[in-house]
Amino acid sequence: MRIGTAEITGRAALAPMAGVADRAFRKLCVDFGAAYVVGEMVSSKGLCFEDKKSGELLELDEAERPAAVQLFGDDPDTMARAAERAMRYRPDVIDINMGCPAPKIAGNHCGSALMRDPDLCRRIVAAVAGAVPVPVTAKIRKGYSSSEINAVEVAQAVEAGGAAAVTVHGRTRDQMYAPPVDWEIIRQVKQAVAIPVIGNGDVDSPQAAAALYEQTGCDLVMVGRGALGAPWIFSQIEAYLTHGVLLPAPPVSRRMEVLLRQITEAARLKGERVALREARKHAAWYMRGLRGAAGFRAEAGKIETLADLAALCSRVAEENA
Repeated sequence: MRIGTAEITGRAALAPMAGVADRAFRKLCVDFGAAYVVGEMVSSKGLCFEDKKSGELLELDEAERPAAVQLFGDDPDTMARAAERAMRYRPDVIDINMGCPAPKIAGNHCGSALMRDPDLCRRIVAAVAGAVPVPVTAKIRKGYSSSEINAVEVAQAVEAGGAAAVTVHGRTRDQMYAPPVDWEIIRQVKQAVAIPVIGNGDVDSPQAAAALYEQTGCDLVMVGRGALGAPWIFSQIEAYLTHGVLLPAPPVSRRMEVLLRQITEAARLKGERVALREARKHAAWYMRGLRGAAGFRAEAGKIETLADLAALCSRVAEENA
């Protein structure tokens, strides 16, 4: 599929996940076959004020491409200025967050709260699309609440504003990430717009990816939480959809090697102290379902150095051989 000028070869994309989908994790997912990645969301206001942290979140590696950066905000002019600044980092696509359910985002009229005003959604997309030379997309939800389900209307609004594609997460804001997910709304959006539709929500296996494609007719599936602690899900999806082959998860020793590789790269990019603090949650995800997982997760919460992590990974592998 294509998102404007960006060509995507493959079956599954990595979702933008704040505090999780950093450069190290995105690169790892691409190595395992992710066809497209979207970076962590960045405040348009912060970027306009030259906030250092905002700039760091926009950094992209060549190995990640095609890749999008994601902006959030509620003012069309500010979003347009932020998008212009974001072009310093040479993104292939600029994505607009219209789906984040977090109270600190939605409570400030950004993220999923934008869906309460479809015309504002249109104007934001139009402003950003008019300010940058790359395709602009939007990521939305089923609706703001169970009584405000308007994904179709919002998708049509962003298409009218010039969006090159729209991603639909099949939950409302008040659901956060709780079940059930509604793939039917993704199908309805696909039927209502001419631009590509990316389906998102509960893709945690190759079979789920196949079902989402079949039930919705979407152009690409996006994997979020299903990739946490399991970046190989992208190679599994590609093998299953292309060849009908269901690849097993790698052995525990290999999983621990992947974890250590990810955090070592994160330490190179962010410094060991920051990377190891963030590694604690990743380690817990990689250890889900293993023998002694509860104890290992507790130990992961205390790691402070790469040496600590390497030693823990070694013990996990030995006890789950």
